[in-house]
Amino acid sequence: MNWNFYIYKSDTEEKLIRACQKGDAIAQREIYNKYSRKMMGICMRYVNSQFEAEDILISGFMRVFDKIGQYKHEGSFEGWLRRVMVNEALGYIRKNKSIYLEVEIEKAEYHKESNTEAYTGLEAEDLLKLVQQLPHGYKTVFNLYAIEGYSHKEIAEMLQISENTSKSQLSRARALLQQYLQEIEKKTADEKTVSKVPKAGIAAS
Repeated sequence: MNWNFYIYKSDTEEKLIRACQKGDAIAQREIYNKYSRKMMGICMRYVNSQFEAEDILISGFMRVFDKIGQYKHEGSFEGWLRRVMVNEALGYIRKNKSIYLEVEIEKAEYHKESNTEAYTGLEAEDLLKLVQQLPHGYKTVFNLYAIEGYSHKEIAEMLQISENTSKSQLSRARALLQQYLQEIEKKTADEKTVSKVPKAGIAAS
């Protein structure tokens, strides 16, 4: 029986992190098991497929364990882990820029922000499903700005684009989300209308 495994299971996260900083493989596995599902969700927001997201997840955790010595035990470890994973996803996107960003971001022009009231009342899970339908450039900027909390200046630096391009992508993303929601509402209304139409009775023989 591997007693170290059970010790780490009952230990504090602080001690787990310190063990990871010493290169302890058991502690690394515990950190991976604890956070991999949540980090996978983050990776899935930035790429096309689960296969790509899994690649980013694995390389992201490799980077986490390589750089974990830089974590100063100040603030949220999960927040630090999240930033590493987002940066790994952005690195993947930059390497595949022709697929993810070039067409949609480089030629964008800034225009007025759209009304966001239509989707602000959505449950987080439902909103994320709609976000997944956005074109890649729009989705990337929306994730970074609206979900991760980065500024347009920070996004511009991360994606190597202008601030106006970032603003434009966010505005277009919001407009598309509003359009998606209107389509859903129309479909729901049509279904309700159909369900209210009385069915023809069967004549008695």
